[in-house]
Amino acid sequence: MTARRFLFCVATLTYLLALTLASAAVTADAQAASASAIALDAQTSAPATPPGYVGTDTCVACHEDQQHGYEAGPHGKTANPRSPAARQGCESCHGPGERHIDDPSNDTTLRKFAKMAPRDVSATCITCHAGGSHAAWQGSPHDTRNLSCVTCHSVHAPRSPSAHLKTNTEVELCATCHRVQANKLKRVSHMPVQEGKLQCSSCHNPHGSTNVKQLRVGNWINESCVSCHTEKRGPFLFEHAAGRESCVSCHDPHGSSNDRLLVAKVPMLCQRCHIGTRHPSTLYDNVAVEAKTVRIIGRGCVNCHSQVHGSNHPSGQALIR
Repeated sequence: MTARRFLFCVATLTYLLALTLASAAVTADAQAASASAIALDAQTSAPATPPGYVGTDTCVACHEDQQHGYEAGPHGKTANPRSPAARQGCESCHGPGERHIDDPSNDTTLRKFAKMAPRDVSATCITCHAGGSHAAWQGSPHDTRNLSCVTCHSVHAPRSPSAHLKTNTEVELCATCHRVQANKLKRVSHMPVQEGKLQCSSCHNPHGSTNVKQLRVGNWINESCVSCHTEKRGPFLFEHAAGRESCVSCHDPHGSSNDRLLVAKVPMLCQRCHIGTRHPSTLYDNVAVEAKTVRIIGRGCVNCHSQVHGSNHPSGQALIR
């Protein structure tokens, strides 16, 4: 081996050794930083006891039944160790209990939701439930009618398996106020809510949305309907004006005594707009008994005009194909 090659090998080995030591140092630093982060995270997530808070165990000494209801509900089952409810328990909603312990007869030392104004009740819940589907609660129809979260929900004694509802099912809860719509759901043609395929909240957001009907999808009834009935979405080459205006021009979304949720029987429904007498020269609901009425016996406008939601056929101007 020549002197030049020997020196080259020594230099290469020295470089590789330095590179290995540097890599080991970086790994050690990373592990130390990770350990510090874990320790800091543990300190951050450790339960804290702010001044005036006495802890859940103190509350349970007197209110054991309420605690059982809380633990059995969604709040108790999904409690995040870092959430206020986990750190402060009962007092995360009812406030610090030290003054209540000193004077249990004083009703003003804790938040008692049954005696609070509706908006104060909701404001307490919103401290945790401010986002997601609750983002538009303030100013919503339910909020402005002096309803609160506890009008529908019960934290300590829920009857539904989810959502803390005061009733067994969502439709049963909504029906306590919305009786007209609930009765429509029992008609021959109805939304499949009673069958369990849909719920009121499938279309509506009870916590508020950007429209007055609290629709989940869009700000217009048609946007909500075509989110499921996609084949009716369009755009069509030839549109039906009634459908373009609103689906509820012809359909009652909750239920009807007529086929396909129609608000009236065909052909009387069509005659609400198509009031001309040229075709077939006499209104269907006031026909004379003569030969020309044979066109409508056991029939309706949709026998010919079948594409009532719109047509893309080049010859579909009359919505017949």
